[in-house]
Amino acid sequence: MAIDPPSNRLWWKEPIHRIELGWIIIAFLWGLFMFFFMIAWHFIGNQNLSTESYRVLPERYQERVELFAEEHQLLDANGEPVDVDGVPVVSPPPGEDAYLLGRLWEWWPVLELKKGEAYRLHLSSADWQHGFSLQPVNINISVHPGYEQVITLTPTETGEFGIVCNEFCGIGHHTMTGLIRVVE
Repeated sequence: MAIDPPSNRLWWKEPIHRIELGWIIIAFLWGLFMFFFMIAWHFIGNQNLSTESYRVLPERYQERVELFAEEHQLLDANGEPVDVDGVPVVSPPPGEDAYLLGRLWEWWPVLELKKGEAYRLHLSSADWQHGFSLQPVNINISVHPGYEQVITLTPTETGEFGIVCNEFCGIGHHTMTGLIRVVE
């Protein structure tokens, strides 16, 4: 409510000033431009991931990830399984599917990928909504139980890339991390 009411109670019938009309037209045209150019940004800027999404039962996805980890477990020179803090390191063949499972409070398993090779990375959650944030590359995906997200990933540099959960998932959220190692 205004302190003083307008002198003319039918203010909407007053003519619009030329300058104000000019700014309204500019704002309207800019809004139209932004609306239609969003589609172009997807292709021009490579800013948004093109993902595939599928419905999946969390139990079935977890079984698939465990079988994937057993099949592609990385072994050291003595034939012993390699792990990082008790989490197995898995090295899928180049060009194949790689699976990650988000669950309270970890990304499981650790993936070892080859530089320059394309992988289809499957992501899902066993329990709550989690965030997949690959750092420092800044790939962010919201991961939900019951849905499998698939992205095509081609590592371009070697090193260790951390995965953090960027969706609050409970009291252990700050410890929910994972790792992707990229080797030559």
